[in-house]
Amino acid sequence: MDMQVLTEAPERPAQQVIETERFVLRPPRTSDAGLLSMYAGDLRVARNSRSLPHPMPPGATEAFVARALKPETEEKVWILDGSDHGLSEVLGVISLKPLDRDQCEVAFWVGPSFWGTGLARTALRAIVEANPLACKTMFAAIFQDNQASARVVTACGFAYIGDAEAYSVSRGAHVPTWTYLRKL
Repeated sequence: MDMQVLTEAPERPAQQVIETERFVLRPPRTSDAGLLSMYAGDLRVARNSRSLPHPMPPGATEAFVARALKPETEEKVWILDGSDHGLSEVLGVISLKPLDRDQCEVAFWVGPSFWGTGLARTALRAIVEANPLACKTMFAAIFQDNQASARVVTACGFAYIGDAEAYSVSRGAHVPTWTYLRKL
């Protein structure tokens, strides 16, 4: 009798959950799509992002969550979840995209109703401290007309290294950026 040995592919480790004093950074859930769509669909959020379209097309948020949940997806996405602290279940998003030579790029946004509350700074500090992708260097590219996000990255120890530009889907144009670096 022929025996067939079945081997399972090794599982990738679960994405790290990172706790802060104000919220938890956790992987997205399909149930996040409604709140994500509401915040990401706001023109003020979309204008400060390279990848968010405006208006948000039907199904775009669900596709974003589905992509983020795939184990083979290299970019890691965390939801700022304040539900255990009396806040909204979705406050914003922070992500790390691996680059070559143990480097990664961080991107983040917070819903407009939470602007000026320090949530973005807390999330970025938590990601830097946890360093879940074991990066040696983190980069951030901030649109030059988004001084609030520039203050967030500099408050978290990122140093300005130069000007560049990046395409913004919502603006339909290349936008001048400031590039920041943080050695870990």
